[in-house]
Formats: sequence, C-alpha cells, structure tokens
Amino acid sequence: MRGNRLDVHTHGHNHRWGTIVEGSRKRLSHLSFGVFEDDFPRFKERLNNLRVPLLEAPPGFESNGLWFHSPDGLLMELRVADKTSPNEKSSFMMASAPAGTQSSPNRSQAPRTNPRRLAHVLVFTADVAASIAFYERVLGLRLSDRSNDGIAFMHGIHGSDHHLLALAKAQGPGLHHLSWDVGSINDIGLGAMHMADKGYAAGWGLGRHVLGSNYFHYVRDPWGSYSEYSADIDYIPVKLRLARSGQSRTRFILSVGTDTTQRLCGEPRDGELVGGSFHDSRNESTIISTILNTSLNCL
Repeated sequence: MRGNRLDVHTHGHNHRWGTIVEGSRKRLSHLSFGVFEDDFPRFKERLNNLRVPLLEAPPGFESNGLWFHSPDGLLMELRVADKTSPNEKSSFMMASAPAGTQSSPNRSQAPRTNPRRLAHVLVFTADVAASIAFYERVLGLRLSDRSNDGIAFMHGIHGSDHHLLALAKAQGPGLHHLSWDVGSINDIGLGAMHMADKGYAAGWGLGRHVLGSNYFHYVRDPWGSYSEYSADIDYIPVKLRLARSGQSRTRFILSVGTDTTQRLCGEPRDGELVGGSFHDSRNESTIISTILNTSLNCL
C-alpha cells in the first residue's frame, strides 16, 4: 500500500506490475512500456518524426518517461526499465505419479498458486488494423497472429511470449484482461479453485487457446474485467521471424471447460467494459493502472 494506492507484485519478483488507485469511476488509466536506456532518445525522436504529441504525466504519477495517446485515446508511457519479458520459454511442468501413488494432494493440503509474472494485457480497440499499424510503427512490436479484423496478438523482438499485447475489436478502448503466468495446468486449476473459494467463481475455463497455445482459466475481477491464469504459451526467440501465409486463423478458443458461450466481446453484463468506460451497477470507484515492462524495438 502507498497511501490510496495498491501496488501489484508477483511472488518472488520485485517488479511492480501495476497499481490500483482510488478514483471517481473505473477506467484503465494507462499502460507503461519499458525500453532500453540507449533506445530511449531514438524513441523520442521517432515520436517527434511521427508527430505524436507528447503529454505531461498524469497527476500523482512521477515519471521521466514519454507520455502520449494511442489512436483509441489510451494513455501510454515509454520509460527506461529493465527487461521483464522472458529471455526463454517459461518452464512448464506436466508430471505424473507412478502407479500406487496419489498424484493429487488432498484439498486441505493443496498448495497456493503464485503467479510468476504479468504475461500480457488484452485491450479493446475500435480499429484492430489501425492499432496494429500504430504499435508496429511507434513501439516496434511485431504481429504474431490475428483472426481477421476481430483480434490480433503482438510480441517484442528481443525475446517474447507469443504476445505481450493483444487487441480485440470493440466499440471503444478498455481493458478485457490481465494474464498471469503460472507453471502448470495444475497451478491453473488450483488457482481457479482458490479464487472460487474466495467468492470469485465467475469466469470460464479450463481451456487452451489456439493462437498462443496457452492453457487458461479466466476469473472475473471486482472491476468487471478478468484475470487469466496462463501456462505454456508459445515463445518467439530473438531472431525468429514468423512465416506469413496470408491466411487468418479464425478459431480463437478451444474450450474444454464450462461456460463455452463466453465471448471476448459481446453484450455487456454488470461490471463489464462498454467502450471507454465501465458499465457497472455497483458504483465502485477504482482506477486500474497496468505496468507492462518489456523490451521494445527501436527501428
């Protein structure tokens, strides 16, 4: 806690992945991306060359970074930071016990699931194609996969999960989910069970995505968006360039769990995002600020 702010960390990791701040209404405040120190002047020059207006940091946030808006009006920051995206594919365990041995622990002895890091963020955009062009041109991200104009996945070139940023078509900007990396399918199940025991049973999973290949379970959070337990996502090494077939893969989720009718975008329920704000009957007041420090490319 820092005054009226709640910082978000993961177990055993010093990095601050996000901040929850009290506010008059709920919204995604901004996304912050980390860049290498020697790339920072070139990013500033690029923003100037592209005539992207620079802004002051929002009130209450001390920063020497570069602030600007995405085409959808989402506030963004570029700042010097250590690389927090993985340098290799994250470890994944699929162990089986020998015959005559109980593999699963009793419920009372089940360990707590501790996410290792923030893996990616999925935000809404009114124009997926325009957003792809913006993040490629301004931040140097690369397109990993897309499904027509409905959804796209982007990665960094310095070693990255299949996506660190995902874009889903909607009427306006907003946050769909934050994805938290864990080490096994068992961790996903235990995490979902623990959240349900605490009263957060709404969501869907267990399943496996086609684009990215990660196993998942989504839990609806108090602000109407979602947190995802994610394991075994595809990894794109530094020098790999994806083959471009010119064909879009249209299937996004291979669901093997419950609530198979859940969609990324659809009619809002109480607490879900509608355009650039929350539709919420509970009148809670929270602002979510997500910090996603990953190395970007300066062309």
